[in-house]
Amino acid sequence: MAETGDGKKEELDYNMLCWFCLQHTDMPEEMRVEAMELCVTACEKFTSNNESAAKMIKESMDKKFGSSWHVVIGEGFGFEVSHEVRNLLYMFFGGSLAVCVWKCS
Repeated sequence: MAETGDGKKEELDYNMLCWFCLQHTDMPEEMRVEAMELCVTACEKFTSNNESAAKMIKESMDKKFGSSWHVVIGEGFGFEVSHEVRNLLYMFFGGSLAVCVWKCS
């Protein structure tokens, strides 16, 4: 990898890309970025407690984007939800841990 600042940034971006994987979202760009950063932070903070991570994400999304957010974090689950348009995020974190965040009214 190059010694320049750009090379190091590319390496960091590659490492972040390998750490989480966005599966599906219909959120606006700004909301998507904030939600993904929040999910990564919560999952890193509560590595062995998915319930606490989900609670942190839900409470933060409620404060920032209004109430009625729901969060599911775990491995090996399926889902079918009704949600407000442009308010769904489904991603994987650290390999097999899935995070689903959605808003319904």
